[in-house]
Amino acid sequence: MKFSFEWLRQHLQTDASAAEIADKLTAIGLEVEHVSNPGEALAPFRVARVLTAEKHPQADKLQVLTVDAGEGPVQVVCGAPNAHAGMLGVFGPPGAYIPGSDMTLGVRAVRGVESHGMMCSSRELELGDDHSGIIELPGDAPVGTAFTEYAGLDDPVFDVNVTPNRQDCMGVRGIARDLAAAGMGTLNPLAIPQIEGGFPCPVPIRIEDPDGCPAFFGRAIKGVRNGASPDWMQRRLKAAGQRPISALVDITNYVMLEHGRPAHAYDVAELAGSLNARAALPGEKVLALNEKEYTLEPFMTVIADDAQVHDIGGIMGGEDSGVSEATTDVMLEVAYFTPARIARTGQALGLVSDARSRFERGVDPAFLDEGLAILTGLILDICGGEPSASIYAGNPPVEKRTVTFDYGRTKALGGIDVPEARQREILESLGFELSGNEVTIPTWRRDVEGPADLVEEVARIVGYDQVPSTPLDRAAGVAKPTATRSQLIERRVRRTAAARGLDEAITWSFISDSEAAVFGGSEWLLANPISEEMKVMRPSMLPGLIAASRRNVDRGATSVRLFEIGRRYHGDQEHPTLGLLLAGDRQPRSWQSGKAKGFDAFDAKAEVLALLDAAGAPVANLQVFADAGPTWHPGRSAKLGLGPKTIVAAFGELHPSLSKSLDAPAGAVAAEIYLDAIPASRASGHGRTAYAPPALQALTRDFAFLVPGGLPAESLLRAIRGADKAAISGVRLFDRFESPEGLSLAFEVTLQPLEKSFTDGEIADVSKRIVAAAERLGARLRA
Repeated sequence: MKFSFEWLRQHLQTDASAAEIADKLTAIGLEVEHVSNPGEALAPFRVARVLTAEKHPQADKLQVLTVDAGEGPVQVVCGAPNAHAGMLGVFGPPGAYIPGSDMTLGVRAVRGVESHGMMCSSRELELGDDHSGIIELPGDAPVGTAFTEYAGLDDPVFDVNVTPNRQDCMGVRGIARDLAAAGMGTLNPLAIPQIEGGFPCPVPIRIEDPDGCPAFFGRAIKGVRNGASPDWMQRRLKAAGQRPISALVDITNYVMLEHGRPAHAYDVAELAGSLNARAALPGEKVLALNEKEYTLEPFMTVIADDAQVHDIGGIMGGEDSGVSEATTDVMLEVAYFTPARIARTGQALGLVSDARSRFERGVDPAFLDEGLAILTGLILDICGGEPSASIYAGNPPVEKRTVTFDYGRTKALGGIDVPEARQREILESLGFELSGNEVTIPTWRRDVEGPADLVEEVARIVGYDQVPSTPLDRAAGVAKPTATRSQLIERRVRRTAAARGLDEAITWSFISDSEAAVFGGSEWLLANPISEEMKVMRPSMLPGLIAASRRNVDRGATSVRLFEIGRRYHGDQEHPTLGLLLAGDRQPRSWQSGKAKGFDAFDAKAEVLALLDAAGAPVANLQVFADAGPTWHPGRSAKLGLGPKTIVAAFGELHPSLSKSLDAPAGAVAAEIYLDAIPASRASGHGRTAYAPPALQALTRDFAFLVPGGLPAESLLRAIRGADKAAISGVRLFDRFESPEGLSLAFEVTLQPLEKSFTDGEIADVSKRIVAAAERLGARLRA
């Protein structure tokens, strides 16, 4: 939110500088992102008098002026038709930068006549759109005075980042209240005009959608003149980033920015019958003030007359009934719209406005009548006219909320020792009403709910820098580890993945309904999503990784190796998970290997096994299960587990329909490791077993078996390994061969002697047990 220092001082009596105000705002939780001074760019410009104005000897549309800017006469060539002797204007000397023309002035000849600077128009100084002539100042403007000082343009502008919970600071008045409570000045009393209506309101109002619009106040004003708003108002609006349009529009924007109270003005001549706050009809459309047409839905609240919709309630008015220069009679709307309804409507329409940002935070429900009076008073002062009696429909949801507060909680919870008298002073200056230990919360503070919030109010006004730095108690001796098992596992697999050449990605935990549906949907729905594309919590790590890999491939990456550690959301729990995705070239083309080689399911399996080993999983005991699930390719994927009920990972190619739906890169393979499914190690303590290499040399023997077509190689490998657990230290599949006899699998078996070398007889016995174990599965030794 932007506002000028001069505007702030209308509500706050203060001697503080702009820098002091900015520092204090940030200290009390209203972060100042930037302080600028638009007048600094216009510092060289001076109030000047035109002494003479003669026709240019070489051009009919130019004049040669003699100008006095307080330092003696200078000659200026000017093409403005309104330039004449005796007038006062704004003079830019040589060296001054003209922001509206993006040029720096100098001494130069114009059609043979030397010109020492320029007399400026409003558009050239970016003070307005008028370029029909140069600025003409009143006759009492002091010659030689800096124009910014004379026009009040030397005024710092604050840009404050108001957090969503501070709806009370969406207006200059609320910010001034906080500064006064922080000791930066005195809050000026708010003057509410008392206005008596001269005739009954000609436009009835009613509410048919009380859930969306509980209260609707209004009144008509006839005989208004909708010209330009006053200079002081335009300056404040421009400082806030608003473009002045007309007096009536500017006044409604001004009240919104000053008091956080959005309002709307309708041209009575464009209305048919009464105004009604109702739910939109299915398919109903409205042309908004931004000149875009919106199709409405029944959950949206609108303001409509007997013929059509004129306002998307609390977000934006309609083009058809907007005020114009020809408007003479207006109908004012000051209403309360339900925050949740406004947020949902704005998200559905993709429509952002200043009014929406205030209503969805929650405006003060007790300020409708006062807001209507302030709005009416400004219109009468600036546009004239005669007001009708005020009319009211519904009741604003004003709720008296009281909290019992123990002032000792500030020390216990906030860590600051603040005297009770000072705490009471702070709360009262912020608008809280105190009666003993009972604190009544002001209607403009929806964010305050309990004692902890009151402690926060006191702490931020006193200053978080006043919280003493107190070290935590620490036991003597060596510090004990604080990382949990889950954190240690994540740390190890993250380092291992990076060491293996994978790049870590961080993607959103929120995905769209359509993305979640591919993985069976999600039970975790967001009540207030950022957008429709981020509506549910992800049931898998893969959607984000697929999108990230697609972006990298589209930008020319030839090999994508991504991993992410995060959470999946299933049932009533979140599950720590590592996801990885490999796409593009595993090996680039070269003179040694020929064409580039892509990734396959075995590359994903190798990464999974390495990461599981780093996580402490018993990799040697893992079993491979063929069915990885409906999101995986049915013939090119698998699961790893310690049994069918303890699955720790899934890997392989993605299902073709999933790849098409999520636009995955061609040939991508992926994996998910379920970190919370990895069983804890049975070892106790933190010590490692001492490394003791075998004293005797190992030996290897090769066995080739003809196996049935349906026998998994993993099953046969396990059977061989179990044939003699004492003697066999390793088994490795090294060959697969299809012959007329059938499928042949060849294994290398490592035999490790412990106390003495194996005899030929012992080796023969082990070999027999290996063959017998294989035969029990239907395999037979090849001749």
